[in-house]
Amino acid sequence: MSGAALAVVVVVVFLLALFLLQRYGDLRKQQRMVLLGTLLSWYLCFLIVFILPLDVSTTIYKQCVLDNANHSTPVTQPRGSNQIEDNFSAYPAVSIPKACEEPWSYIPDGILPVFWRVVYWTSQFLTWLLLPFMQSYARSGAFSRIGKIKTALIENAIYYGTYLLIFISLLIYVAAHPQWQLSWTELQTIGITAANTWGLFLLVLLLGYGLVEIPRSYWLSSSHGYLLAKTYFKVAKMATEKAAAEENLADVMEDVAGVHGSVRYNHCLRKCVDTILTKCPPEYREEMEKNTENSAGEQNVLPTKRGLVNLHKKVISAVQRHSQTRVQWAILLDEAFHLEDVAKSQSSSVRQFVHSFPSPHRHSWIHRFTYSPTAEWYWECVFRQSSFRLLAVLLCLLSAAVVWSECTFFSTSPVLSLFAVFVQMAEKRHNYICIEMVCFVSILFLCVCVYSTVFRIRVFNYYYLVPHHQTDAYSLQFSGMLFCRLTPPLCLNFLGLIHMDSAISHQDRIQTSYTSIMGSMRVLSFISDGFYIYYPMLVLLLCFATFYSLGSRCLNLLGFHQYITDDDMTSDLVDEGRELIRRERRRRQKAEDGGNQRSAWRERCGIHGATGRTRVGYTELKDNQSSPVTEIKNSVITFARRDGETDEQQRSLLHDRSSDEGSPNRRSRGGHYLSLSPSRMGIFDDV
Repeated sequence: MSGAALAVVVVVVFLLALFLLQRYGDLRKQQRMVLLGTLLSWYLCFLIVFILPLDVSTTIYKQCVLDNANHSTPVTQPRGSNQIEDNFSAYPAVSIPKACEEPWSYIPDGILPVFWRVVYWTSQFLTWLLLPFMQSYARSGAFSRIGKIKTALIENAIYYGTYLLIFISLLIYVAAHPQWQLSWTELQTIGITAANTWGLFLLVLLLGYGLVEIPRSYWLSSSHGYLLAKTYFKVAKMATEKAAAEENLADVMEDVAGVHGSVRYNHCLRKCVDTILTKCPPEYREEMEKNTENSAGEQNVLPTKRGLVNLHKKVISAVQRHSQTRVQWAILLDEAFHLEDVAKSQSSSVRQFVHSFPSPHRHSWIHRFTYSPTAEWYWECVFRQSSFRLLAVLLCLLSAAVVWSECTFFSTSPVLSLFAVFVQMAEKRHNYICIEMVCFVSILFLCVCVYSTVFRIRVFNYYYLVPHHQTDAYSLQFSGMLFCRLTPPLCLNFLGLIHMDSAISHQDRIQTSYTSIMGSMRVLSFISDGFYIYYPMLVLLLCFATFYSLGSRCLNLLGFHQYITDDDMTSDLVDEGRELIRRERRRRQKAEDGGNQRSAWRERCGIHGATGRTRVGYTELKDNQSSPVTEIKNSVITFARRDGETDEQQRSLLHDRSSDEGSPNRRSRGGHYLSLSPSRMGIFDDV
């Protein structure tokens, strides 16, 4: 198994990162450089998390071999039975060391140091240099590569200057001590220490929130009443955001229409206007073309190049935001309808789950066989509550163990950190599988608490990870930056929890390969002996603040409404959301009844297979004009067109006037979500 475990982990982690990127990003429409940078940053961070337990077990095995080599050979006792008592007095008992068995996941010497060096420095290059530049590049509204590069350099000059100032301050601190000689290794250590200090500062904030919120969310999710009320609250908020996004898009499209009408086709700025038009939804483009033909004689004020750049940036942001709210609105409606169906099924005597509306997704026969209506009823109405509560209790115990260990991991005699106790107990028995399981579960739980907060957090509309392929390029790259900055200090903190970092535990042990790449943190003693030890204790204070929802209450006072059960505004929004769901249910029910009535009427009239809505049908009828049944087909075309007009009139009364086929990022009839991102033309779409 030499090196096989490492190869398996490398492949599995890549598939995990690719799956997450496919869920949040759009692999077909977004820029290749954006997807590549995000995938690489997520992949490297997940690699560090999954391979660190293998590094710990390999290091413990090497320590065992070293201890056995340094152990003195025990004296052989005589064989005579009558000399046993004398032998005990003459030869004191010497403990015979247990033979060290090579772990199944042992990684040969020389592989991990090179591996960690490549992974760490590549991730740091991405998070501090490349991703910030690409982030500004993708968000820029310039129409050329030179313009985008110039904008990205100007926007990132402030951040790069801040990082350089911090590094120079630490450099002056080290140079002020004459006993320290600055070498290239110490300079690397100073840079690593500065990056890890910044990451640890943010890590404790996110960890304190996740340690409380994740167990509590599972406990509260076991109650269907709570979930339904919170969904009503989200629906009311999303309705407001959806209306604001539509209004903002309409305002931006009005500005685009004015520019489109003022810049003629022979003008030098016309290429820029055409680039802006490619980012607009099709229905708005068609309306602009009609208005331009009607107002051909009007003359408006010509825009400037800078004005077009700003308008281009507004169009990209408005279209993406409108797409996100529309998809989230559809998802919330389906979730609310499902929760209402669960409430009805709980009070029903029939042990079969009944859906109000058929699912738009086409499930495979395996899913239909294993997850039948009876099985769905038992899961939703019987087992789901107990399963979620059991999981919440287990997560709560893990959170308590993490908080206790974060406050006591600096104590090495006695050992108070629970994770260090478990690892040392398994080390005495040379149980490497148990060591790896303890390390993997511990670090995975820490990562879930931190990474889930990154996926949930929302910084206004600038950073927001939205599933169903709706996350924009800026947010994808920002999440990659956060992962690369949070993962190294998280791993160092974990090594401190299990007493595998000599800078914190002050033990004379073999260091892990990961710690050797980081360098000795003792170069900056006030950070290694002060900040790294006492700052993680603040996680206890943050856990109390999250438990009493102090952050949510502060945001609620500032006007950012959060779901708080004892708040009047929350109750009003829940009532508003319930009314919106009632209207949407009634509207969808009417549309479904109307469709059923039309289908029954067509069957009674004996008309089959003529819908008149597909281009294929029109093409076939047109190509066969000279056939003997031309008159019959012409009558079918006329009937189908009339039926199509009647159908569209009824839809306009039941639904918002929008075209699912014309808009690229609308939910399709099969239940799949498409993307509003422009079609990918190259590495950078509009250059």
